[in-house]
Amino acid sequence: MKKLKLLISLLVMLISFGQCTSTGTLDIISKLHRIAESVKTVADSIQLPEEGDTKVDMDKNKLGDLLKPFKEICNQIDETEAQYSQYAKTALRSISKCVLKNTPLSVKVNYIFNELGWMSEPYSGTFQYELYHGYFELSTLIDMAEYATDSKTGSIPQQLADLHLALVGEDSSSLSDNFFTHLAQKYEESNAVGQSQQTTQQFLYTLYTDIALTQLKAYTLIESGIVILRLVGKEKGPQYTKHTRWDYGNRTEIVYKALRKAMEGQNRSVWRCDPKEHIPKVTYEEVTRLLQGYIENEVDLSSDGSCTETCGYYQNARSEGCFDSDSKFCGQQPKCSGNVYNCQSDDFDMTVCQAPSGSSRRYDYIQYDNGRVLGQSKKCERGTTNKVESWHRWIVQKCSYCFCLCDEQGPKSDRYFNLREAIADIEENKVVTGLRFVKKNRIFHLQIQQGKLMPRGVIDDKTLEWKPVDEYQITDANIVNEVDYHTMNYSSRSIDLDNIMNPNDNSSVVTGLRFRVLGSHLNLMAQICKFDFETGKLLQPKVNSVWQSNDNENREKLNLDNLDVPTRSFVKSLPRSKHNQYLDFVNSGIGQDVAQSTVPFIDIQDVVSNPPAPLVGIGIYYKSSPRYAGFVAPKIITYNFAPHVQVSNSSS
Repeated sequence: MKKLKLLISLLVMLISFGQCTSTGTLDIISKLHRIAESVKTVADSIQLPEEGDTKVDMDKNKLGDLLKPFKEICNQIDETEAQYSQYAKTALRSISKCVLKNTPLSVKVNYIFNELGWMSEPYSGTFQYELYHGYFELSTLIDMAEYATDSKTGSIPQQLADLHLALVGEDSSSLSDNFFTHLAQKYEESNAVGQSQQTTQQFLYTLYTDIALTQLKAYTLIESGIVILRLVGKEKGPQYTKHTRWDYGNRTEIVYKALRKAMEGQNRSVWRCDPKEHIPKVTYEEVTRLLQGYIENEVDLSSDGSCTETCGYYQNARSEGCFDSDSKFCGQQPKCSGNVYNCQSDDFDMTVCQAPSGSSRRYDYIQYDNGRVLGQSKKCERGTTNKVESWHRWIVQKCSYCFCLCDEQGPKSDRYFNLREAIADIEENKVVTGLRFVKKNRIFHLQIQQGKLMPRGVIDDKTLEWKPVDEYQITDANIVNEVDYHTMNYSSRSIDLDNIMNPNDNSSVVTGLRFRVLGSHLNLMAQICKFDFETGKLLQPKVNSVWQSNDNENREKLNLDNLDVPTRSFVKSLPRSKHNQYLDFVNSGIGQDVAQSTVPFIDIQDVVSNPPAPLVGIGIYYKSSPRYAGFVAPKIITYNFAPHVQVSNSSS
């Protein structure tokens, strides 16, 4: 018994050696490889005890004692499965969304996961239950051992062979066309990443964990079956054991190579789909009153109080006063105290529903006497409407009402973007792992999630946190416009849409970010730092960190004119932008929304990967649905793990 306890202790040390405690690691392959090596070590070490020159007769108690080291193996498999199950479940859910039913691929998916279920059942049923609780008959374990080592149809070895064939096909010398590559293609086409928050690489990798764990369970069953049969005098022979190990090691490596082939070149961006329900200040925020529809009579736009021009004359003007404030509409609505742009004629009498006083809108809807309606006509929440009619002066001059755009700073206009750096705690070896927009004190910040970087690209998920943003206000002392924050206005309201990364460098990770103003555009920058993959250590980050950006000012503009408010769409937004484009924040459509909203809106959902991973890039992109103005949102680009997907075949 002392030898048995010593063996169990050594086994635990062997399996545990080199493992990371984080559940976010993508290094599961080496972990499963170590457990498989431990299975061989255990199987070779278990021998029938002898008393003198006579072998001890076997009963279930003696057999149970001898099999105890396999219980430790099962514990390690169970712990590993528990660590990765949440990520594997996410990948499995994604399959149902990206693979259409009644297609060849769906048939293969069903077949593969049926095989996985059939192989897991005897492991988690008869073998594991009896091993843990000791409620078994000797004949039951012998039957299990024979089932696990038989070569008949339906046996464990045959199921492993069938699974291998389904994953990589008959020609394992060419792995360019395999189960993983087909799944990756469908995953990309379905935009499943927006819901799962797993890149295509992570989707494949975490899906593989479910397959690899089942293969390991089956292999453990076979090895334990060989041991049981040897102990009861039904020796399979050394050649059978050697062939079993070679088969497992060879097939594992072939599937692993197929996985790596499928992972290479796959998209590693993570973005967020629209939520089930758009909730202000929870899933989205708005830039407010940057450009907003505004009704003004031409007499109040003219510096001399005349009505001699047309509305189209006033393309850049100001409200100069309020003619006859007691009876005219100018005395019944808040004045635009900023500049007035792009006026056009509204030469019809109208009924105006002004928005409630606490709203950032000016009007809820406008109904013209000719029947045209701007906005969504409904019961006026304010309770009363205003009748607005053009009028004549001296018979020959008609003073018409114009529909213009007001650019007005003030307490109802949130148009500020933080320009300060957001840097991870690099002195604690933390890196950026996620992004989200937040609005604090009317200022938009791009907030970073950070986590501690561990060996081989692991993020210690116990250290994940959203780093607090600076809580300054634009009215604070020593806070400077265009130094601490950027103020958008009619002539400076563009945001660049970029992926900021070094595409030829897989030895650097993102450690910080900031916005700057490039020309009149808000432009994203990323701080990157080199690191050692094996140790996970940042390499002198305070010295070697550099800022990466896209300085190209020759960009393609996205047109967002005359679009409806994005939260009214019943169709989910999809990414519409490409690297090196830009858009202007504009007013919503006049007909759809009385031009009352500044669009696009800003998506404030968390953008993180599942599992957490270091980033090699970050970005700003635009997503929308047809006829709706959409959202500006951040994206993350995760580290490329494909070059590190390798393991030697030592199973012999």
